[in-house]
Amino acid sequence: MPQTEIGSAEDLLAELAGWVRLETPTTHPDAVNRLVDVAEAELAAAGALITRIPGEGGFGDTLLARTPGPAAPDGKSILIAGHLDTVWDPGTIETMPYRVDGAKAHGPGIFDMKAGSFVALHVVRAILRQRVPLRRPVTLLLTPDEEVGSPSSRPHIEREAAQAAYVLIPEPAGAGGACVTARKGVGRFVLRVEGRGAHAGNGFADGASAVVELAHQIQAIHALVDTERGVTLNAAPVWGGTRPNVIPPEAGCEIDLRVSTDADGAALEAALRGLAARTPGCRVTVEGGMNRPPFAETPAITALYEKAQVIAAGLGMALPKQSRGGGSDGNFSAALGVPTLDGLGCPGGGAHVHSEHIRWKELAPRAALLAGLLEALD
Repeated sequence: MPQTEIGSAEDLLAELAGWVRLETPTTHPDAVNRLVDVAEAELAAAGALITRIPGEGGFGDTLLARTPGPAAPDGKSILIAGHLDTVWDPGTIETMPYRVDGAKAHGPGIFDMKAGSFVALHVVRAILRQRVPLRRPVTLLLTPDEEVGSPSSRPHIEREAAQAAYVLIPEPAGAGGACVTARKGVGRFVLRVEGRGAHAGNGFADGASAVVELAHQIQAIHALVDTERGVTLNAAPVWGGTRPNVIPPEAGCEIDLRVSTDADGAALEAALRGLAARTPGCRVTVEGGMNRPPFAETPAITALYEKAQVIAAGLGMALPKQSRGGGSDGNFSAALGVPTLDGLGCPGGGAHVHSEHIRWKELAPRAALLAGLLEALD
């Protein structure tokens, strides 16, 4: 059992409910910053050393909270990295209200990942309030833009990870409470087709349909899928044309790419950028690139997982592990070679859909697991 007193799941849920009711859509920085204000006040009052980095690029602020005290002999800390933004538009709380239904607590962003980020804050706050001795200082990093690929916070994540001995990511737990020891790399692209507009009746032969060309390109994109190698591509959303009686002069789509290795990421990025028009009179351009590098399990990550497994067993918890197709900020730290353990948040389900929920009675056990890790890691 950890030395840190965690409190009851009921108490944790009561405070988490306030976080869920504060909507934090990624693209509304003022809304995200209202929750940053809450987190900053709680951590500062507990004695954390606070750095608040102003947002850039239309995103909210990034919050860093460090535990005071002596540095470890190698000067490295333990980094906990979570995000405060969600995918949900303003006003969702009216149609998808926070509610508790038996063992489940529902609400926009509660699973991905307000529960995990709140648990991280709660544990760090409890350690500070109770003056629990740690072998390494802890840095809690809370970011505003993970749901769109962390464009403004990535430099801060990588800088802090490079100074860390371990990185812990309280993203949602998987089935059976599984943590995450590997994730696919993620690429995001935009393909645009420029055609030649014309009257669909009088001037059909004069046109070059961007929509027809886009259909060829989507088929070519799908032909690159290789599930045995862990390579998947998805074209969506798709757009094009204006009216039925106009040959479409433009069309396009976004492309989601998932890969298991850096080599596949480079190869697929080159393939996408090399796509060429097949329809005379059309031109194809592709913009974008790899957004998150692959997160591969290494011997150091396995060793970190095994330590967590021992702590979980002492708490009476099973802690299976899994690899996920979705990316997280753990991809950045793992790619730097820093032992990273992900999926330490609360079990539940329904990320990004209206059934989103956590199994709220797991809040206290997951907090105890995180506290145990922070106390044990040296």
